[in-house]
Amino acid sequence: MTDMPSSSSASPLLKRLPLLAVLAAAILGAVFLRDVISFETLAENRERLIAFRDAHYLPTVLAFMGAYVAIVAFSLPGATVATLTGGFLFATFPGALINVTAATIGAMGIFLAARWGLGERLSARMDASEGMVKRIKAGIDENQWSMLFLIRLVPAVPFFVANLVPAFMGVPLWRFAVTTFLGIIPGAVVFTSVGAGLGEVFARGETPDLGILFEPRVIWPIVGLCVLAALPILLKAVRGRKGI
Repeated sequence: MTDMPSSSSASPLLKRLPLLAVLAAAILGAVFLRDVISFETLAENRERLIAFRDAHYLPTVLAFMGAYVAIVAFSLPGATVATLTGGFLFATFPGALINVTAATIGAMGIFLAARWGLGERLSARMDASEGMVKRIKAGIDENQWSMLFLIRLVPAVPFFVANLVPAFMGVPLWRFAVTTFLGIIPGAVVFTSVGAGLGEVFARGETPDLGILFEPRVIWPIVGLCVLAALPILLKAVRGRKGI
C-alpha cells in the first residue's frame, strides 16, 4: 500500500496550480486563439454586436468585461482588439472606464496566481540574500509607487510583464491594483478613442491605425507622465550621492 502524499509536499504544488493554469491557457491561447480575436472577426460581427448591445446593454457590458478579464488573467491574445472593441461598443466613455476596470481585475488575477505560486518564496529569498540582489530588492521596495507607475506608463513594457514582476517582488495587492488602474488610463483612453471610431474605419474597408500612440500629441504627454513617475527615484539617487 503506497503512502499518501504529505500536506507539506502537496502544498507547494497546490500553490502553483493557478500559475500553471495561466501558463497552460496562455500557450493554448497562442496556438488556437491568435486568429480568433482579430479586427477581421470584429468587422464581420459588428452589426450583430451592436444589435445585441442595443437590446441588452448591461448584459453586453458584463459579458465584455468577463471576456476582457479572462484575456488579461490568462495572457490570451487579443487584448488590443478587446480594448478597441470596448470603444467600438461603448464609445470613449464609458468605454475607457470599462476597459480599465476589466484590465485591472484581470491583472490582479494573474498577479495573485504568480505571487501565490512563486512570488512569496522568491521575495523572501531576495530579502534573505546578500550583495547585489538584496540591494536591488531594497531599492525597488523604497520606490515601489514610482516603479509601478513607471512600468505601466512606458509603452515598451509588455502588459503581462508588468503584471508578473510586481508579484515576484512582494508588492502588496492594493498598491498593485491602484497603480495598475491609474497607470493604464492614458493608453486605454487613446486606444478606446480609436475603437470609438471603428465604425467609419470598417465602412471604408480599412483597419485602425494603432500608430496613433506614437504621434507627438499622444506620446509626449505619456513621456511627461513617465518622467514624473521616475522623478522621485532620481531625487533619491541624487540625495544619496550627496549624502543628504
